[in-house]
Amino acid sequence: MGEGAPMNAPLITMHNIVKIYPPTVLALDRADLTVREGEIHSVIGENGAGKSTLMHVLYGTVTANGGETTLRGEAVKFTAPREAVRAGIGMVHQEFMLIPCYTVYENVILGAEPKTKFGFLDRRTACERISGYIEEYDLDLDPRARVEDLSVAAQQKVEILKLLYREVTLLIFDEPTAVLTPQEIKALFKRLKVMKQDGKTIVFISHKLDEVLELSDTITVMRKGKRIVTLENEGLTKSDLARAMVGRDVVFSIAKTAARPKATILSLRNIVEAAGTKRPRLNDLTLEVRAGEIVGVAGVEGNGQFELVQVLTGCIRVAKGRILLEGTDITDTDTPDRRDRFGFVPQNRKTEGSSWTSSLIDNAIMTHHRSNGRFSGRIRGVLSAHVSRAFTKELIDAFGVIAPGPQAAIGSLSGGNQQKVIVGRESLLDRPFLLLDQPTRGLDVGSIESIQKSVIQRRDEGAACLLISADLDELLSLSDRLLVLCRGQIVADLDPQRTTKEEIGAYMLGVTGGDAE
Repeated sequence: MGEGAPMNAPLITMHNIVKIYPPTVLALDRADLTVREGEIHSVIGENGAGKSTLMHVLYGTVTANGGETTLRGEAVKFTAPREAVRAGIGMVHQEFMLIPCYTVYENVILGAEPKTKFGFLDRRTACERISGYIEEYDLDLDPRARVEDLSVAAQQKVEILKLLYREVTLLIFDEPTAVLTPQEIKALFKRLKVMKQDGKTIVFISHKLDEVLELSDTITVMRKGKRIVTLENEGLTKSDLARAMVGRDVVFSIAKTAARPKATILSLRNIVEAAGTKRPRLNDLTLEVRAGEIVGVAGVEGNGQFELVQVLTGCIRVAKGRILLEGTDITDTDTPDRRDRFGFVPQNRKTEGSSWTSSLIDNAIMTHHRSNGRFSGRIRGVLSAHVSRAFTKELIDAFGVIAPGPQAAIGSLSGGNQQKVIVGRESLLDRPFLLLDQPTRGLDVGSIESIQKSVIQRRDEGAACLLISADLDELLSLSDRLLVLCRGQIVADLDPQRTTKEEIGAYMLGVTGGDAE
C-alpha cells in the first residue's frame, strides 16, 4: 500500500491535534488529517482510535489541547457547532439531533428561521427552499410531516436537509449506515455521490469496510489517536484496511460447521406486549430457538427488537402469550429469576452490561455469585476474594482481554475489551440459552472477530443463541436461521446460505421483493 497523489487543493488541514481527557486519557496524539475539496474522504479505525473525537474537534463540540486546524489555508478554531456551520461545516451524528414533535420544516429551520419584512416567521419561503432541496437530492420528504412519524432513514434525510438548508460545503457523517437497510444504504450513497458532483465535500466515518471501499475517494486510517496512513482508494481490499487498522491480519469470514440443532430451548408463543409504550408493540410474535443453533433477528430499528429483549428479560410484561424456557413457563417470573436461567449480553455495555467504575473482578462475577457455589468462601454465603480473582484471571485469559489486571475498573478498558468481559461472563455462565443484543455494535474488526468466535463456540457447546443485530453481514455470517422482524411480527424465516441482503432488506421494509428505496 502506498500513499496516493493529491487530487484537489486541501479544504481542511488538521495538524498535531492533541486531546487529553482528564486525568490521563490521551484520545488524540498529534493526529493529522487533510481533506481535499470535492472528495469523499473516509476516516476509519478501531473503537477508541480517535476518529470521532477528531471530527468533534473540527466541528467545535470538543476543544483540543493542542494543534492547528486550517480551512482553505486560514487558521480556524471553532468553539461551538454554530461557528463551524457558519464556516460551511456540518455534521450528521449517529444519534439524530431532532425534535420528534416538530415537523420536518420546523426541525430544518430551527435556529435559522427566515423572517418577513415585518419580523414574522416566513413559513412559505422556508417550505419553498426546503422543497427545492428535497427535489434536487431526491429526499422524498413531506416538509409538514412530523418527525416522530418518520422512519429512521427518513429522519436521517432530515438531518442532511438541515445541513443543505444552511448551505454547508463540508458534510461529516458519523456511522450513517448503522441502522439502515441495504436499500436505504444504496439510496444514501447515491445522494452522497450527487452531493459530491455538486461540489460538496464529504467526510465519512464507518466501521463497515465494504462501504468505505465502495464510496470513498480517499481513506485515512487511525490507530491509538494517530493517523497511520492516508490512501487513495485504488486497488485496496478489506484486508489491506483491516491490517492498517489493527496491525495484523483479520479473518472476516468466521469458519463454523453446520448446525446440528436438538431440542427446543426457548419458545415464544403468540406474544403481545403489555400496553403503555409508544414503541411498536409485539404483535402475536412466535419463535423458537433450539439447542445448538444461532437464530438471528434482523429488522429496521423500532420494529420490535427492543420490546423482544425487554419481554425476554422480564422488563416488560406480556398482555398475551407464553414464554417457555426448557419447557418451563417463565412468563410471569421476575428479572432476577430469569438472569439465573440464561445469559444476556445487552446492547449498552456501559449502562446495562457493567458497573462502569467497578473492578473487572466485580464485573466478572456478576450473576455468577447468585447461583454458583464455587464463589463461596469458608463461611456460607460470603464470597471468596481468592476464588473471584482466579475466575476473573481465567476469563481474561480465555477471552483475550487486554487490561492492567483484575483490579482495574472496567470503564478504563477500550470498548472492545469491555465487551469481551461481558460476553465472557455470560458465556461462562454455561446456561442453555444465550441472548445477544447488538453484541458487536461500535467495535473494531479485531474485537468483532473475537466475540463472534466465542458465540460460535457456545453454539457448538450446545447453547441456544438468539442474536439481535443491525449488522446484516454479522447476521449472515453467524446465523443458522435468520428471522426478519417487521411491525412487531416475524415476517420471514430465511436460510442465511440461500438469501441476500437485498431480500432481507425488502422484508425489513415490509415488502417481499425488489429494490425498495
